[in-house]
Amino acid sequence: MSFEGSALLDWAAFAQAKAELGAAFVRILGYFREDGIKSVSAIEAAMRAQNAAALVIPAHTLKGEARQFGAIPLAILAEKIEVMARDCVEAHETPEGALQDVVALRPLFVSTLALLERDANPPAERRPVQGFGRRSISGTIAGSV
Repeated sequence: MSFEGSALLDWAAFAQAKAELGAAFVRILGYFREDGIKSVSAIEAAMRAQNAAALVIPAHTLKGEARQFGAIPLAILAEKIEVMARDCVEAHETPEGALQDVVALRPLFVSTLALLERDANPPAERRPVQGFGRRSISGTIAGSV
């Protein structure tokens, strides 16, 4: 599963989350970062341990939080892992079939988070400074008489 730039986010959902959360958006995005790192690590650890039951909750958590920010490919991958893990629990099987998806999860999370953070905190626009000590267009120093 490979996604680039704009395909990582549903921009309408992202804009809606940003509008609804207002000033709290950056703080909530920080929680997504923290929870996401924990969830991805827990999923990887559960996969190493071949513990399907331990995959379910972190995958479910990541799925829901990703959807909140419009990170649909990430949510879909987390859901795929969650569903496969639930099926393995019911069938009393190990989750080796989820290995490829688990391996793809961290890079997708990192790329998605970088895009979310970039667009949550766009660089400030620089405007030319005018005032004391700066030359005006006419060549005189602004602020001097």
